[in-house]
Amino acid sequence: MTENSHVEFFDTRGNVSEPYSFTKALVAGLAPGGGLFVPNRIPHFSLEDITALAKLPYHQRAAAVYKAFGINLPDEQIDQLMAQCYGDNFNNEAICPITSLDENTHVLELWHGPTSAFKDMALQCLPRFFSASAQALREEGKLDNSFCILVATSGDTGKAALEGFKGVDGVSIGVLFPDGGVSDIQRKQMVTTTGGNVQVWAVRGNFDDCQTGVKRVFADADFNQRLMSERKVALSSANSINWGRLMPQIVYYISSYSQLVADGKLEAGQLLDVCVPTGNFGNILACWYAKQMGTPIGLLMCASNENRVLTDFINTGTYDISNRPFVLTPSPSMDILVSSNLERQLFELTGRNPEAIAQWMRALNENRCFRIDRATFGKLREGFAAESVSNQDCLNTIKEVFARYGYLMDPHTAVAFAATERLRGENPVLVASTAHWAKFGDNVYRALFDVPAGQPLPADKAALTGCQLNAFIADETGCFYVPENLAMLDEMEARFSEVIDGTTEAIEQATAAFLDSQA
Repeated sequence: MTENSHVEFFDTRGNVSEPYSFTKALVAGLAPGGGLFVPNRIPHFSLEDITALAKLPYHQRAAAVYKAFGINLPDEQIDQLMAQCYGDNFNNEAICPITSLDENTHVLELWHGPTSAFKDMALQCLPRFFSASAQALREEGKLDNSFCILVATSGDTGKAALEGFKGVDGVSIGVLFPDGGVSDIQRKQMVTTTGGNVQVWAVRGNFDDCQTGVKRVFADADFNQRLMSERKVALSSANSINWGRLMPQIVYYISSYSQLVADGKLEAGQLLDVCVPTGNFGNILACWYAKQMGTPIGLLMCASNENRVLTDFINTGTYDISNRPFVLTPSPSMDILVSSNLERQLFELTGRNPEAIAQWMRALNENRCFRIDRATFGKLREGFAAESVSNQDCLNTIKEVFARYGYLMDPHTAVAFAATERLRGENPVLVASTAHWAKFGDNVYRALFDVPAGQPLPADKAALTGCQLNAFIADETGCFYVPENLAMLDEMEARFSEVIDGTTEAIEQATAAFLDSQA
């Protein structure tokens, strides 16, 4: 593997004149001027390096990837932190096991962590490295403030971030989710979170309203200055705009390839196509970085739901949300129109051209539309394919896969499986499974019992809580396992009920009031 000299970070829009260290980039979250941090180099693993990872437990595989980047923390500390990140907080010793449905279709289960969603893979990692990074900067005399993490969530990130950051010294965390735009289970997971340093707000609007509002708060220099001068608090992010969220996701694609080879499912060097259900583009971007690091990955298949902005962009080169309706779907974690991590991908595909990125992001902000140049579009088409899946096709897929394989999947995984069936070629495919089915029991019920997408559940089922409905589904299907963290939600106290507007002013007022309550 490549020499592990320290990686440095600059930004996608060319506003960072002096490069940031890993620790500084991690605690900052978002780069000055709104760009995203990217490493100045991408390390490379040989095929032998990759296949050898299968001999190690998952936490050591993750440590090996971090060390290859040469992050500015001691190797021993990286080892210790990774052992904490990926241990008995996951309910499967493999951390992210792979289930093979047939010899050419493999499902990467990323939902065995404490909140039963793939966000745990990164958000059991980010808080620990955030805390270690902040401590290192304090010891260097480069930091004397505490932090407020603001998170916009379409459902899964929020709970995973709350779970990861609760009780972390020197950090408060506030999460914003679209009111009525998440499942009953997802909402209960967030509003029942324990811990004294946490806060949850429902926002009037959709996820893009939450995400745009949070970004504007980050960009409000006056507000940030007041937080620092009056409270000694800096804002930071746990969304996938933070490189510390993206980096752990790279690990599981490299790890999966090594595991499939070790299990005899792949020949070393054989290309593996990967299909990822994605709205914010972070999960599939992590796979692209794993490919650049030497993993023999072939086609990257981007699976969208009816909010098909990414599918249309990959197929046309035009990103247009100027008149695009926002659709509520059975896969709400993908109900996103403004795809933040696409900025990083375009930066890489342009040969790291910050002027082009700044121009396109300005056009998106002002006109809600931009079109990439022919050369960049050609590179995009070389590596990616894209397909969108209708609400009803998503539900049909859940039922068909269960009938064919006896495997029950959530709606996001079903979107990826349906897209795989349409896009696949000759290579084996790894399907990223992003959540346990019980997080979305209402739509799993619709799928299994032929209730059309968007239609109300039968009255007797609509009267059940999410936990009760999951218990019914488990009994009917024989898929008895519902993670305890989901099964026990009805017994937990709902601590947060505040609903706010998604405006910059409303979010700033809520944030200030939360921080005052922490004082």
